[in-house]
Amino acid sequence: MEDPETVDRELDNEDEEEDQDEDWGDWGADDVEEDSDSDILCLFCESKYSSCGALFEHCSSIHHFDFLSIRKTLNLDFYGSFKLINFVRSQVAENRCWSCGFFCQSNKDLQTHLHETVNFEEIKLLLDDDKYLNPVMQEDPLLYSFGQDEEGEDDDATSLEKEEIMRDLREFGKICIDDVDIIDALSSDFDTSNEDGREGASTSNGYSSMENISEKKIGSCIGVKEHVGSFKGKAKDKHLRVSFANVVSKEIKNANENYFGAYSSFGIHREMISDKVRMDAYREAILSNPSLMSGATVLDVGCGTGILSSQAGASRVIAVEASEKMASVATQVAKDNGLLWSASPDAGNNHYTGVIKVVQGMVEELDKSIESHSIDVLLSEWMGYCLLYESMLSSVLFARDRWLKPGGAILPDTATIFVAGFGRGGTSIPFWENVYGFNMSCVGKEVVEDAAQTPIVDIVDIHDIVTHTALLQTFDLVTMKPEEMDFTASITLQPKLEGSANTDTSMDLEPKPTWCYGVVLWFETGFTRRFCRETPTILSTSPFTPKTHWSQTILTFREPIAMAAGKPNAEKPVVGVVGTNACPASSIHLRISITRAAQHRSIDISLEATTGTAGDVDGRKHSWPVQIFNLS
Repeated sequence: MEDPETVDRELDNEDEEEDQDEDWGDWGADDVEEDSDSDILCLFCESKYSSCGALFEHCSSIHHFDFLSIRKTLNLDFYGSFKLINFVRSQVAENRCWSCGFFCQSNKDLQTHLHETVNFEEIKLLLDDDKYLNPVMQEDPLLYSFGQDEEGEDDDATSLEKEEIMRDLREFGKICIDDVDIIDALSSDFDTSNEDGREGASTSNGYSSMENISEKKIGSCIGVKEHVGSFKGKAKDKHLRVSFANVVSKEIKNANENYFGAYSSFGIHREMISDKVRMDAYREAILSNPSLMSGATVLDVGCGTGILSSQAGASRVIAVEASEKMASVATQVAKDNGLLWSASPDAGNNHYTGVIKVVQGMVEELDKSIESHSIDVLLSEWMGYCLLYESMLSSVLFARDRWLKPGGAILPDTATIFVAGFGRGGTSIPFWENVYGFNMSCVGKEVVEDAAQTPIVDIVDIHDIVTHTALLQTFDLVTMKPEEMDFTASITLQPKLEGSANTDTSMDLEPKPTWCYGVVLWFETGFTRRFCRETPTILSTSPFTPKTHWSQTILTFREPIAMAAGKPNAEKPVVGVVGTNACPASSIHLRISITRAAQHRSIDISLEATTGTAGDVDGRKHSWPVQIFNLS
């Protein structure tokens, strides 16, 4: 036992050291603060200011944005003000008016358009979205200092409070984008609860023919509003930052449990195995390319029942499955078919039978189970609805960077998203117009209104496609980075030419309008000649090919857009909004963004449409209100 006097002396020394550390910390913090405040970028233009007061005065007088007045009118606390800044920056980045949502062609046009706020209630509703807790501009000095002008010199507690809040918000921003490394670090540093937080699966939409896979609804990444509200009330408690991180880590782990738990259903696997298009593509890639598979070490990410692994014909297959139940099933399947990798009891420890070794767990957790860069072929069926739903691609890229040999193969190695416009038949309107002789159009109208907010997963008939197909985005799985899963792309849709009325561009006949009710998205994955030299193949979920369990993803416009091929009559005055019956559009320009959502494993899709007419000397166009869809 130590002498009490010795213990007291050690404690005194520790206190002195802590005081010194705090003094140095204060000195360093002051320096950083001075540096950060000297370069605060305006919310709307490229001007920079040395203080928040000067910046807000500039925004008020030049850009009609009175931050202090808006903050007071909306009764915003620190978090609300934080969201307001991020919201405005996000809108300006898209050349969109933060107040009315009007889309401008350039930042210069936006600055000319800016005006006083008209509807504060709509703005407040938009600020309820917790995605604006994530900084739009990394290390934005305005976020760390916008409240300083209102604080007194003695308000040290408030400054400390905000400092800790900012740390938590930065941690939140990192965790919500599939960063398992951070979660693991949090799990090891803090005492994360192990309570089971599973929830039952619920139906995401009523249009998919799938039995269970379309019915799983992944839990929220974090109930930010609830936890932040609790956090604000107790921000001075030094342990709350740890609690905040614990909650985030636990919520994401629970979301993963829900997700992988949903794949324990045999109905889902029957649906996938019964998908002939899916199975034929993988079988051809695996079995018809012997130079690739013969003697190879294969890593199958998300093996499910193990049916793809079982066909590989490799010298060794490591089949990774996060669902505990399905890993057990895959093990039994491999064993029952004489494929399970195991030591031979008659030949000593250096001899093995079978080729498949099933490993249960998330691929991100297997660092020590597989030797780095030891894999010849990385195999995975990772695709979700609209290609990116479920966010499993990030796991494939993680496995690629950690274990694939230089020059190793990825199957599939490319993925492409396509878009086309669909007509009235692609909606439920015709069904509700005549239900056993009854007119139920009121129901159809409401269903379409709901569809303008929620994506529909369903099969689209090719006769309902009213535009030519456009390529939205292509991914090269060999070279892409994880952050490229979030993207924005622009395309132009041209109407199909149908019938003489549409193809005749004479002055006597007006082009016949075709109504576009929205867009349909689908994807293709390629097993290209880069790796499948003998027999390259493609897996397509297009409406023009046999249907798959992925179907297509349908995004419905709030209002249908009238389109017509050819040029309008030059002698007839053009009236009305471009895209209406009075003035059909010759094309629809779309700006589509797909990003991983705050809800773990879900995606957000934003859709902006601009319609234009061909041959117009004045360049007549019309921008339609942006639509936001969440696929969860």
